[in-house]
Amino acid sequence: MSTPQTFTTIPILPLSQALDADTKPQFLADLRSALLNVGFLYLSETGLPDGLVRDVISECGGFFERLPLEAKEQIEMKNQKSFLGWSRVDNETTAFNPDHREQLDLSTPHPIPGPEAPTYHNLLAPNQWPSTQYLPTFRPVYEDYMRRMSHISTLFTSLIAEAIGLPSDAFTKFFDKDQQHKLKIVKYPEVDVPNLPENATEIDRKKWEIKRQGVGPHKDSMLTSYLLQASNQLGLQAQNAKGEWIDCKPIAGTLVVAIGQGMEALTDGVCASTTHRVLSPRKGEGARYSVPFFQGVSYDAEFEAMDVPASVLKLRDEARKARKDDVEFTFVKGRWGHLGEATLMNRVKSHPDVGERWYPQLLQQVRAQQAAPVKIV
Repeated sequence: MSTPQTFTTIPILPLSQALDADTKPQFLADLRSALLNVGFLYLSETGLPDGLVRDVISECGGFFERLPLEAKEQIEMKNQKSFLGWSRVDNETTAFNPDHREQLDLSTPHPIPGPEAPTYHNLLAPNQWPSTQYLPTFRPVYEDYMRRMSHISTLFTSLIAEAIGLPSDAFTKFFDKDQQHKLKIVKYPEVDVPNLPENATEIDRKKWEIKRQGVGPHKDSMLTSYLLQASNQLGLQAQNAKGEWIDCKPIAGTLVVAIGQGMEALTDGVCASTTHRVLSPRKGEGARYSVPFFQGVSYDAEFEAMDVPASVLKLRDEARKARKDDVEFTFVKGRWGHLGEATLMNRVKSHPDVGERWYPQLLQQVRAQQAAPVKIV
């Protein structure tokens, strides 16, 4: 039996079991173990219609393969303050290196905030949708998918609360009535990178990994995220306590759930937010496609640790002994007043072209922090 956080496989939990009184206790026990010791899991039997999932995958490929460049440029992310829209390959930065992926960021719909709203409310905005001339069914498919995923994520968060000894509605206070959730559609193009030699040095390995960086090592923000792997290539990997990268292979009918930094912060470290990355497919493997959905929380929410039972905190302490944590933690208590401030700063750091156009002062702060990093204990 492996020790906490030295997982070598990713658990699979059928969501349907949580809806049956006879199987729910075992589901919650399995979920608690996954939260404490892995921070990653496959969610199967989600109730998403098969036809909708097929349409989501089809429309994802259609966006990248059928939409002309000029039509993508009309909805480019840097055109708006909201960080919603299309991004070019190598435009986003993670772990100080460019991510070799092309993507479109969407969210559940919101009007543009008024002039009196705090700056971080700029993240709330209408989507920049692709032209119906080329993709006539893209918008209704993704609006339906986001609506259904909103329900699934709300249900799953209530199950997380129960799994760690809290009331099922414990997280409700962190959600707005019209809570914004976000979604990306992503294409990872092939890269021409040779095999890594068996006798490669650590420096050679790092260089090789950077050349294959679809997304660099990171932890998701907010509470939970749900990834639909829309093609069959390997690429997504989660890191265990030994620093080993564990493949999260595509499994039909599942979503890969990652626990976010917001969830880890609010549960006082009980729910592990696990470092993960994506390696780009190599030449001849074909492009990789994925559709991650990110559960949002109220940008106006303040930081606090929830009252988790002592018995669960004891399990947390055991799990923490083995945890590897070399990724910057976004939601450091005391650094930000609201979750929205931390989120906006994180977006500026990831998309400096948007920061340069709309948030130059915040971008200047980000670059100053990067030039002189300070470790907060």
